[in-house]
Amino acid sequence: MNSKLIMLTLLLPLALSACGGSEPASAEAKPESAEKSGKHAEGEAGHKEGEEGHEEGEGGHEEGVLALTPEQIKAAGIELAQAGPATIRETLPLYGVVAPNAERVREVAARYPGVIRSVTTAIGSTVRQGQSLATVESNESLETYTVTAPLSGVVTARNANPGEQTGEKALFTVADLSTVWVELSLFPRDVAKVRVGQEVRVKNSDTNLNATGKLVYVAPFGSSNNQTLTARVLLDNAEGRWSPGLYVTADVTLAESPVNLAIRNEAVQNMEGRNVVFVAEGKGFEPRPVKLGRSDGETSEVLGGVRAGETYATHNSFILKAELGKGEAEHGH
Repeated sequence: MNSKLIMLTLLLPLALSACGGSEPASAEAKPESAEKSGKHAEGEAGHKEGEEGHEEGEGGHEEGVLALTPEQIKAAGIELAQAGPATIRETLPLYGVVAPNAERVREVAARYPGVIRSVTTAIGSTVRQGQSLATVESNESLETYTVTAPLSGVVTARNANPGEQTGEKALFTVADLSTVWVELSLFPRDVAKVRVGQEVRVKNSDTNLNATGKLVYVAPFGSSNNQTLTARVLLDNAEGRWSPGLYVTADVTLAESPVNLAIRNEAVQNMEGRNVVFVAEGKGFEPRPVKLGRSDGETSEVLGGVRAGETYATHNSFILKAELGKGEAEHGH
């Protein structure tokens, strides 16, 4: 990010020069000799040349526009989007934790009591359905048989070592983590707002993970320990990114309202108490005051300041705000 800011710091002041430069000083001294007169003439020529260059610079961009090439935009990591129709979501924020899908967890016990002769897997191992987990010698037949995985997944518990009696205990626990549950804590005052089937957006700020799932269960009664009920979300976890035990935040979608014009919230910058969006204008960006309406965690309705179809800066738009402020400060001296 530092290298990106340095690049913009070097390049953007050229674009800001049209925002307000000092007037060229006039030559008041009269020539006292031919030598001085010649130097004065050279100065006048240079002055005119400078004025021409200044005029050319002004012709390259409008006042108040930060001029940027596509290469500079890419180097700064600035992302663009188009203003247009969107859906504003009314949401209920909840907190919870990722848990194994209990419907896809199996405990594995010995079919016949006996002595464990070998163990071929460890906690955390990934196994396939039918794969050998251990061998057991039956107490009755003295024959050795194989204990196998009942489903494909991860071994989450092991209670078996060679030489031990099997007893009636579970020797292994295998969990299929291709889907997981998110157990959310729901306060009684919010129970009437949620129902099975609602869309839920889940995220973890530490890992930047986010996903969308559905509510599959709302508990009919709460816990006496914390006075909350459980609301459960089913998440796809085919890539294995959502580990059980991970704490998350979630937004349950309660209602959706379509709007004709909206922008992404990360595009909005506060400048002198006003909401401002950097709109692509010519070869740069124009800081445009914007009037906002309804909003959710990601999108805001636009009531004025930006037109449908206009392109604006979203991610890293704060860099443009910083450069604009720097340019105005420099020209204020």
